[in-house]
Amino acid sequence: MDLLQLLVEYGYLGLFVAAFLAGSVLPFSSEVVMAGLAAAGARPAGLLLWGTAGNVLGSCLNYYIGTLGREEWIERYAKVNHEKLERGKAYVRRYGAWAGLLAWIPLLGSLITVSLGFLRVNFPLTLATITCGKVVRYWLLLLAIGCVL
Repeated sequence: MDLLQLLVEYGYLGLFVAAFLAGSVLPFSSEVVMAGLAAAGARPAGLLLWGTAGNVLGSCLNYYIGTLGREEWIERYAKVNHEKLERGKAYVRRYGAWAGLLAWIPLLGSLITVSLGFLRVNFPLTLATITCGKVVRYWLLLLAIGCVL
């Protein structure tokens, strides 16, 4: 049994874990787990809630990694190369907490959230923008796979 199948079998908890991993600096796809659960008849509102919660928490981990404040640690342990980290920091300096609206984008979102933490952008506002972006992302995903809230 592979990991994705196992996560689908665990239902909403599996989705939460998959979304957490996908929201963090780890490369993972929560969309497959969400689609599997939707096909199995899970309630769309539950999918939206647990997917968003896990994904936002993964982004909070990225923010925390950024607050450690040592670029060499971020590059080494979060596997973010120096050039990408500098690009993320420049973007965050320009847009501030509003950059969190794009935290849902694979790979770029991790760079943005690590940079938000590194630059210690206002956490409550950052959390709000990240959450908004991720709710919209999962809502659109649910619509794309035929689920209506």
